[in-house]
Amino acid sequence: MYSIMTMELYALASVAIVSCLPLLAGLLLLSKKTGNSLIFVLVSLSVGALFGDAFLHLIPDAFESDIWQPSLWILLGIVFLFILEKFFHWHHEHIHEHDADCKDAPLPVGALSLVASGTHNFLDGAIIAASWLVSMPAGIATTIAVILHEIPHEMGDLGILLHAGYSKRKAFLYNFYSGLVAIAGAVTALIAGTAVQGAAEYIIPFAAGNFIYIAGSDLVPELHKTKRIGHSLVQLGAILVGVALMTGLLFVE
Repeated sequence: MYSIMTMELYALASVAIVSCLPLLAGLLLLSKKTGNSLIFVLVSLSVGALFGDAFLHLIPDAFESDIWQPSLWILLGIVFLFILEKFFHWHHEHIHEHDADCKDAPLPVGALSLVASGTHNFLDGAIIAASWLVSMPAGIATTIAVILHEIPHEMGDLGILLHAGYSKRKAFLYNFYSGLVAIAGAVTALIAGTAVQGAAEYIIPFAAGNFIYIAGSDLVPELHKTKRIGHSLVQLGAILVGVALMTGLLFVE
């Protein structure tokens, strides 16, 4: 049995790794051929890992705890991300509709992308930290699921910043700073978990809802854009690998 302090250190180390993913995304984006091939597999792996983590680790842990109505918190996690995504999507459309002829029009889109990315990274950090406080398998599984999802996500964010008119240097730096927000999320979750008994356990079903929404609403539709049989089989194989990875972690003590 590991002490709370040890689990907190594992949580911070995991989030520190995740915070550096924008740098890896930048390197992969420089090599478009390698990046595109990797994204194709990573998105599929992410679907399997996110669904696997939600249904095999987070949801069972939530129902074994003493928290009130885990199912409601799962639904809240889904609805929260729906609202958050709708909000930023609405702003993007608003900018394009009203500022299409403005020379500096893309820049607000880049700024909004940074805000959205920072919010997303804050939640990722809090979710990873809370998962480590629940159990080691949940912490490892959630960290892997977030990493697999964040690499293509960070590449997309970086692409938005470059398209918005930021120089490569500024885009890389701002995207990296956005990634560091995950550490703030982790620290917040760790403090809340220490100060309020059982607080971290409420984050687990909320996180499960987040993961179900991301995998089902954002990633699966991307996979359906590919119609080739060969690509579809690779996607299915990668999804099963992601699920198998999460299943294997059930045996980690």
